[in-house]
Amino acid sequence: MTAKTCCVTGHRALPPGRQLEIASALRDEVLRAVEDGYTRFISGFASGVDLMFAEIVDDLARENPALELHAAIPYRGRLHTRDPVFRRLIARCKDVRVYSETYSSDCYFVRNRAMVEQSQRVIAVYDGRSRGGTAYTIRRAYELGREVRLVLI
Repeated sequence: MTAKTCCVTGHRALPPGRQLEIASALRDEVLRAVEDGYTRFISGFASGVDLMFAEIVDDLARENPALELHAAIPYRGRLHTRDPVFRRLIARCKDVRVYSETYSSDCYFVRNRAMVEQSQRVIAVYDGRSRGGTAYTIRRAYELGREVRLVLI
């Protein structure tokens, strides 16, 4: 049986002073996914929402070993970040997939498409912008008939 898969999309920059509120809403969505039988969680490991999601999943996986955190990295150079949160969480992943050996203008879109294609549910932390990676990923999820859970900010 294939694991039910959920991925996240969201903005790198979050409104000042709202990180705790957003993290709480995101945690509620991850908990809802777990209640609905999701066990495989994919993060793109960008700053902001992606790392917040990875941290939540990692925290929950410490109590529930059935939960798996997977990383979807847009290009290999991204793995060389010195961000200690990134480094700690990437080491905890069940799987790390790199979508391009080098940076290109579309490597993030390739990564986002792949995450949506592998998932049945997409959690989107979204501020309503019509352009950018989060908006693109939401549109792609709807095109593919994926369930989209919006956390509006």
